[in-house]
Amino acid sequence: MDPTLYFILLLSALCSVSECVQRQYHFINESKSWTEAQRYCREKYTDLATVDDMNDMNEMKKSLNDGGVQLVWIGLQKTGRDEWRWSSGEPALYLNWAPGQPERAECGMMLKGQFHDLPCSTPKYFICNHTNTGPVLIYQEKNWRDAQSHCRQNHIDLISVRNQEEIQQIKKFISNNNLSGSWILIGLFRDSWQWSDQSNSSFRYWRTGEPNNIGGHEDCTAVDQKSQGQWIDDSCDKQYPFVCHEDKLIVIRENLTWSEALRYCRQNHVDLVSVHSEEIQRRVKNVVKLASTAEVWMGLRHSCIVGIWFWVNGETVCYQNWAPRNGSSEEDCKDSVRSGAVQSGGDPLWISRPENTKLNFICRNY
Repeated sequence: MDPTLYFILLLSALCSVSECVQRQYHFINESKSWTEAQRYCREKYTDLATVDDMNDMNEMKKSLNDGGVQLVWIGLQKTGRDEWRWSSGEPALYLNWAPGQPERAECGMMLKGQFHDLPCSTPKYFICNHTNTGPVLIYQEKNWRDAQSHCRQNHIDLISVRNQEEIQQIKKFISNNNLSGSWILIGLFRDSWQWSDQSNSSFRYWRTGEPNNIGGHEDCTAVDQKSQGQWIDDSCDKQYPFVCHEDKLIVIRENLTWSEALRYCRQNHVDLVSVHSEEIQRRVKNVVKLASTAEVWMGLRHSCIVGIWFWVNGETVCYQNWAPRNGSSEEDCKDSVRSGAVQSGGDPLWISRPENTKLNFICRNY
């Protein structure tokens, strides 16, 4: 067999999605107010704990290690701004409300192309999005949070419907599935909470009936270990132990070539980041906005010998998020070897750049 073909087949066989936790959680068994806890975490680690999904929740609960305390601060705080957002974390800038909507509920659904609010506990059919297949209609009635979890575990997320063109596409999709008169959950929800590290994570794990803002000043969030780790809102002045997190991705705001960035990460951290799943891409999206260059190096490299892209951690490129006209196997290798970067503004798509370009870069600590 031709050696080049053998190498390509070998990399293809290694194509798999790896699970890895992007944050490390640290339980601090000292009672502090929420603001004091935030200051402590920012000095010693990265910030008060941010939680993206149930995998993070389970990792965070492991850090508590039955410490014998009931309530523990995490990094979610009320902002005072009552905003509609998409499950992906994007602000909802275009809202096609039906007449008289929204009312007072916190979650969103779609009927005949118009948006309605409804209590998040109401079970309905729902639509997930998927990079390869597009919208996926789920013929199971779930409440909004369970629908969100289902989409994230099996596809990408609950569907975002961000403009009139997308409304028409989803309306037609629903009609083609013979559900044009049905209420369908979408990824729209109302939120007035923000993570301390400014993450756009839309994950919430409130205990039933929470947040209830008793007394009108419960602006911070605590984990209640007597309720399976579900969350409550509470007064920020109360003194509780807390959980910090340490980011496992870090943006280095130095302008280096790709090879220099690779050397820096391996000497000072672990490696340049490899983005081999939608989950890792979401983490990159959260940190890349801290960069000072328009593009940021990742651990993505093109081989001129065999004409493929690969990650420096040894994995081939299975999950992809290339910008148009980028990422082809037929890169121009005459002037410079090509390496992969991610855009730091707007949608963080991947782009091909000559490896001697000087950019910020993302290292991983795991």
